[in-house]
Amino acid sequence: MYWPSSWPAEDATPARRQIPLSGAGLGIGPGDRLEVTHRLAPLVTMVVLRGPGELFLLRHSAGDGAFASVERIDPVSLAPLAVSPELPGGPVWPGGLAAHGNGSIYVVFGEHAHRLDDELQVRAGRKLPRSLPYNSFVILPDGCLVTKDFAGSRPGLSIAAADRRPSELVVLDPEDLEIMDSLELPEPSIARLSADGSEIYAVGDTSLLRIGWDGTSLRLDRDFRARYRTLDGQTYGWDCVLADGAAWFLDDGDGSERYAGTLRGQGVSSAPLHLVRVDLATGAVTTTEVCGRAGGLVANPPVIDEQRRIAVAYDSGNGVLAGFHMNDDGRCTMAWSRHQDHGSHLLLFPDTGELLTGDHDAERQAEQAVILDIATGTELARADTGSTVQSVLFPAPGFGRDVYTCSFSTVSRLVVTPG
Repeated sequence: MYWPSSWPAEDATPARRQIPLSGAGLGIGPGDRLEVTHRLAPLVTMVVLRGPGELFLLRHSAGDGAFASVERIDPVSLAPLAVSPELPGGPVWPGGLAAHGNGSIYVVFGEHAHRLDDELQVRAGRKLPRSLPYNSFVILPDGCLVTKDFAGSRPGLSIAAADRRPSELVVLDPEDLEIMDSLELPEPSIARLSADGSEIYAVGDTSLLRIGWDGTSLRLDRDFRARYRTLDGQTYGWDCVLADGAAWFLDDGDGSERYAGTLRGQGVSSAPLHLVRVDLATGAVTTTEVCGRAGGLVANPPVIDEQRRIAVAYDSGNGVLAGFHMNDDGRCTMAWSRHQDHGSHLLLFPDTGELLTGDHDAERQAEQAVILDIATGTELARADTGSTVQSVLFPAPGFGRDVYTCSFSTVSRLVVTPG
């Protein structure tokens, strides 16, 4: 129950397909270029769209007593037009922001959830059960919010795999954020939640889990527990994309807390990084190596183009971005591969096949936005975003032939202009 805009939440929907819900692609032609406007805005996470011209930006501060704030910003200049009060947060891990179907703006950050009105004033707030960061939320068809504590290591706080506590799902009433139900999972989960209708998917640190919501209670599907972590040196998976009858995600997430302005060279997994596919009907797991090298690392999901039968995966630790043909037997074969330092969530325009990716130039300390043809990997356009650090966060489409990107230092708008 999201607001009916093209991008009301991170990845557009809880299925995390990273595809706008309306509007057309950028339509980049020969000679077109990307014109960039950027604004220094430390510790931004994402932007979401609500009504025409309404663009909301989520930011936070640092430290275990961090707070969050929401800005409504000008969609062209990126200047703040309205700012919320400082919202109590807690331990830091990037949270989430969404425009609800009821018109309210919701935030989950740190150990708190907040409901904001049109003027970005607080209508309700809730301290969540665990003194841990909660990494965002999904909204279900009945309007309820579901969130989960983050079970992984954070910068300055390394947690051994054996010491990770099983995560707990919490369902919040959208009216007053009262807790309606909670459920401890059988294993820790580092990834953000995904959902298809009232079925919630959590990538645990060894298995994909499915949880049902009937409007009053959560129920773990004990007949569905797809174990994907089976290799020596393989580490946990990140957020899953629900598409083409399967859940798709990337493994070897261990080491993401070592981010140092880039994920390049920060991987600790000795097994090669994989694109993981879990059949949602049978639970069957298939894996495809992205580049075959040790030291792989990601912190985000792949993208799935059902129309062109292409899956795009990446290994940020080794600086490889690749497209794969999706075969009828569930296996994937290489379509194209590029040396590219991509780290963020992706953005696909399905009508044109244009894919927004990133490429961090460590020598220049510059992040670039790169538009690719998803079918071939051909580069269509490229421009510096104004960020010095690699984006590991969330892009969004604009209101025309434009897109937005966020990094830990910068929010940027890139618009297609004739050459």
